[in-house]
Amino acid sequence: MSSTPNPTTNLSSPSLPLIDISSFLSPSSPSALTACATCLHTACTTHGFFYLTHHGLPPALTTRVLSLARTFFTTATPLEKRLITRQAPGHGYGDGARGYQPPSTNVTGGQRDAHEAIDWYRPVLPAEEHGLTGKELTFVRIYGPYGLARLRQRGGADGPLLDPEGKPLVLREDALGRVPPFQLLRGVNLWPDRPAEFRDVYELYVREVLRLGEGVLRAMGWALGLRDREFFVGKCRDSFWVMRAIGYPPLPAGGEGGVSCGEHTDYGCLTLLLADETRGALQVQGKGGEGWIAADPVEGALVVNIGDMMERWTNGLWRSTRHRVVHRGEGFRVSVPFFVEPDFEARVRPLEECVAKSGGVERLGEVVYGKHLLGKVGGNFYEGEE
Repeated sequence: MSSTPNPTTNLSSPSLPLIDISSFLSPSSPSALTACATCLHTACTTHGFFYLTHHGLPPALTTRVLSLARTFFTTATPLEKRLITRQAPGHGYGDGARGYQPPSTNVTGGQRDAHEAIDWYRPVLPAEEHGLTGKELTFVRIYGPYGLARLRQRGGADGPLLDPEGKPLVLREDALGRVPPFQLLRGVNLWPDRPAEFRDVYELYVREVLRLGEGVLRAMGWALGLRDREFFVGKCRDSFWVMRAIGYPPLPAGGEGGVSCGEHTDYGCLTLLLADETRGALQVQGKGGEGWIAADPVEGALVVNIGDMMERWTNGLWRSTRHRVVHRGEGFRVSVPFFVEPDFEARVRPLEECVAKSGGVERLGEVVYGKHLLGKVGGNFYEGEE
């Protein structure tokens, strides 16, 4: 990890603030908490984006998360990708959101994005934490969830379930518990079969980044001077989180038009972005909509931005900033954004304290986060694609 900067420091290049979050991750003095919160408030007011340092995520873990994503995107066979491809609700194990997205499937602002990805969401039921791999899905599709129990090793009625290579197959509880078709966002997560450690590493990362997200949300309560400084933590206690692994091939050199990911804001509360060393790709819109700031990687830091729900809670005191990815450099860029979202049923409306600080008029109405998310996800893919 790089040397500790002053948390108030703004760099000229890159020109996004750096926030040292360590005081909110371990016991700290009130003065340390206040200093961090003050810097955070400034960052959220001016940019809506910042670099998060001293976040406590193990470097070995973050390195492995990126490495596994790169290995999948660059070495998986077409069949391996197809087995976990996102499908429309009512088609196989599809729920319209979870799974692999082939290049140019994701749509932002009506334009196809030049990237491929895997999307995971908070499991619908606790027993479904692990989701299904491609091989498990193959067995379910052929034999049905309950027929699987009758698939036994030849010569032994009580033998173990076998995969196509003759190895014991361990089915997750959700494979036998719920039967498709699934409604939008109500399915199960789909995982690559290889690299073999992919699912375990990513599930560990989910646990670690949720812990970090709680610390940042707590800091945001302090930054706004809320009477209930745990307000955001409480509203995200059962966060309907989203995680993506994204692979970006370089756009044609010198070409006009086309984007790796189109200009947009994020749906929820807080985005924690882990990305490789590629420079010049992620771009953040400048204050007032003027120009673009390159959010190039900083060693040991995550790129963090606030989303639409945080803008709504703060009545616009903090803005959800537009950003995009335009990767015209060399090499295959990989990133893993993690979205810390409100609870699915959370009602989000401007907080009275924020309304009072922003002129006394409630500028944004109330939404139920889950309904808001359903509307957004439903427009992110071209209809009829499976």
